[in-house]
Amino acid sequence: MMKAIRNGILILPDECGRFTAQTELVLCYEERIARIVPAAEFSAADVDEVIDAAGAYVSPGFLNVHIHGADGSDTMDEDADALGKIAAFQTRTGVTSFLPTTMTCAYDAVERALDRIRRAMTEKPHGARILGAHMEGPFISPAKKGAQDEQYILSPTFARIAPYRDVIKIITVAPEMIAEEDFIESCCKSGIVVSLGHTAADYETARAAIARGATHITHLCNAMTGLNHRKPGMLGAALDTDANCELITDNVHVHPAMQRIIYAAKRGAHIIPITDSMRACGLSDGVSELGGQKVYVKGTLATLADGTIAGSVLRMNDGLRILRENLGIAIPAIVEMATRTPAEELNVYDKLGSLSVGKYADIAIFDENFRIRRTIVGGTSYFVEA
Repeated sequence: MMKAIRNGILILPDECGRFTAQTELVLCYEERIARIVPAAEFSAADVDEVIDAAGAYVSPGFLNVHIHGADGSDTMDEDADALGKIAAFQTRTGVTSFLPTTMTCAYDAVERALDRIRRAMTEKPHGARILGAHMEGPFISPAKKGAQDEQYILSPTFARIAPYRDVIKIITVAPEMIAEEDFIESCCKSGIVVSLGHTAADYETARAAIARGATHITHLCNAMTGLNHRKPGMLGAALDTDANCELITDNVHVHPAMQRIIYAAKRGAHIIPITDSMRACGLSDGVSELGGQKVYVKGTLATLADGTIAGSVLRMNDGLRILRENLGIAIPAIVEMATRTPAEELNVYDKLGSLSVGKYADIAIFDENFRIRRTIVGGTSYFVEA
């Protein structure tokens, strides 16, 4: 069934691959994008359904590479329906692909979560696509554990994750915890993106890990050594390299001024907005749970009993709106951070991440404030604003 979207502001890659806003175009699609034609050449008689974007932005659907849960469900839940509930909720935020993210728990529980994600990767989507897993923990530093449970922290060994090399797309590790000389190299050879995070590493240790193949930084500024003029720390290493940096843009985890400093230091590239949201995302204030620990949610803040920030309740579209407000840059540049950058890193940009002929029709339609009007995954509308 051929459908078309017209009267929208399409966010498309230009001849250099950078995203730009273009008008007077019509996008036609089935499961994949079939063609993009000038509005003057389009005939509604050639398609089965026409969607009027009514002046809204039409962009590739967003990718969320770090999300623990939402709408009452969590990646670690021993519930066959949990991932489907999270996937369905993601479409309400414009997300069309994501990586369910594990926690530092008993390792057999982590393995069961990876098994569930593996199954979900091959099933028909319940909403957003599940591309694989982000394994956050247990290979982290006790000194920077954040809201992770210290009793389950382990030293990184590739043998533990080898059975799941088809599932794990990103793995967070503290480089100072690595004893295996070829751990990072083994991950890279298996197509696993190595991310540095929850780490007390100094600048030199972090730079050495990046030189060996680590290309990603987990929730920049949080649970890592900070920037000092004599000890640049993990944060300094992230800003001083081309590593892709996750950024939680709720203005709780990272101050708006720091977001601007990061954007300038990274020269406007290698930034990936994430939510790091927990099951309380989409729910009202109260007591929730993350990794077996009680979390107290009030407004945009989620903390453990001792005040430690515990994930977020951020929705992706809200995070992108806040990031745009803080940076003062064009909407296409914000969209590119949430689509092309993570898609390229995960080696799926040939299938998704831009509105290009032949790619999956994974599409978000939203207004200038990132209010989601419609989300389409593989040609099917999974969310339509009431």
